[in-house]
Amino acid sequence: MSGHPVVSWSEGGATRSARWRSQNGAPPPKRVVVAGDRTTADAAYRLACEGTALLWRGDFQNARQLLQALARRADVKPPKATASPTENFHLHRLARSQRARTLGMLLLPFAHDYTVPLRRAPDVRQACAEAYGPDEGEERSVASLRELLGLIGAHEWRKKGIEVPAIGGRIHPHWGVFAPIRSEYVGLVAQAPLPSPVPELAFDIGTGTGVLAAVLARRGVGRIVATDQDPRALACARENIGRLELNSRVEVVEANLFPEGRAPLVICNPPWIPARPATPIEQTVYDPESRMLHGFLAGLASHLAPEGEGWLVLSDIAEHLGLRTRAELLAAIDAAGLKVVGRMEARPNHPKASDTADPLHAARAAEITSLWRLAVRVNE
Repeated sequence: MSGHPVVSWSEGGATRSARWRSQNGAPPPKRVVVAGDRTTADAAYRLACEGTALLWRGDFQNARQLLQALARRADVKPPKATASPTENFHLHRLARSQRARTLGMLLLPFAHDYTVPLRRAPDVRQACAEAYGPDEGEERSVASLRELLGLIGAHEWRKKGIEVPAIGGRIHPHWGVFAPIRSEYVGLVAQAPLPSPVPELAFDIGTGTGVLAAVLARRGVGRIVATDQDPRALACARENIGRLELNSRVEVVEANLFPEGRAPLVICNPPWIPARPATPIEQTVYDPESRMLHGFLAGLASHLAPEGEGWLVLSDIAEHLGLRTRAELLAAIDAAGLKVVGRMEARPNHPKASDTADPLHAARAAEITSLWRLAVRVNE
C-alpha cells in the first residue's frame, strides 16, 4: 500500500485491505465489519459508538439515508449552560468531536480511479481528485461517507464560486481553504481608508483564497505580494487571481508570514480562535496560543515602510468565549512597538449569530469583527 495507512476487514472468508483516506487526519478504524441494505440504524449506531466501522456494500443512496439516521441519534441536546463561557466552548467542541467520530464510522469503498462501486453512486472522481490529488491508478481505498459528502460540497463551492461585490467577481475556494462566506471582514478591508498616497505596494499575510489581495488591487494598490505556507491556499489564491485577471498586480508567494522587504500597507486576517484544531481543515479557524496573531504583530514593525500602516482584521469572539482578553490583545500590540491609529467595526450577519439553540449563541450574538489600523510607535 505504498506506505500509506491501511484499513483491514474480513469478507467472504478472507482478510482484505485497502488504503485509508482521511483528509481530516482521522486514524484508520481498528475494527471494520461489512454492512449493507439490511443493516438497521440502531445496529449501525451501536457499532459506531463502540468504535466499530461499517464498510458499506449496499445502495449508495441507502447509505446516505443511514448516515442521516445516525446523525439524528448522535444529535443530543446541547449541554446546560455553566457559569463559564470557556467551559461551554470546550464542552461544545468535545460534543462535536464525538459526533464526528461516530458519524465517520460509515465507510465507502473506492476503486483506483475514485469511482464508488455501489448502486446509484454519483460520479465523485473530480471532487476526490481535488482533495486527494490525481488518482494513482493502482490502489483501492476506503474513506468515510461523511468525508465524501464534505468533498462533494467543497467541489460545488469551488465550481460555482462565491460572489464578492468588492472585487466585482467571484472567489472559488478550494477544499481546506477558508471561504469568504462571512462578508463583514471583506467589507472592512474594502472600506477602510487607504494610507495617502495610495500605496504602490502592499503585503497580504496568510492570503488563503486571495480575496483580500484582490480587494486591495481593485482599490488601486499598485502591487500586492500575497503570502501563505499552505500548498492548498497557494494553489487556490493563484487560481483566483488568474480568474480575476490580476496576475500583473498580485504575486502569490510561499512564505511563513512576511515576504522580504517593507511595504506601506500590510494586512492580515489570522484565525480568530486561540484553540487547538481537531482536524487539518480547522486550522483556518483555530490557532493554538494565537501563534499567527502574535507572529504578525511581532514582525509587523520590521516590515512596514516609514509612515506605513498594518491592518489586523480580527473578531472578538475569543474574548466572549473567555479565551483571550482585550487587555491581552492590546498588550501584545504595545509589546510589538505598535500603536492603534484607528479601528473600524462590523457585526457578523451569519445565521448562527441569531440561532438561540446554538450552545455558543451568547458569544456569537455579541461578536464584533474589527479592522485595527496599526502603526509603529515612535518613542519620544
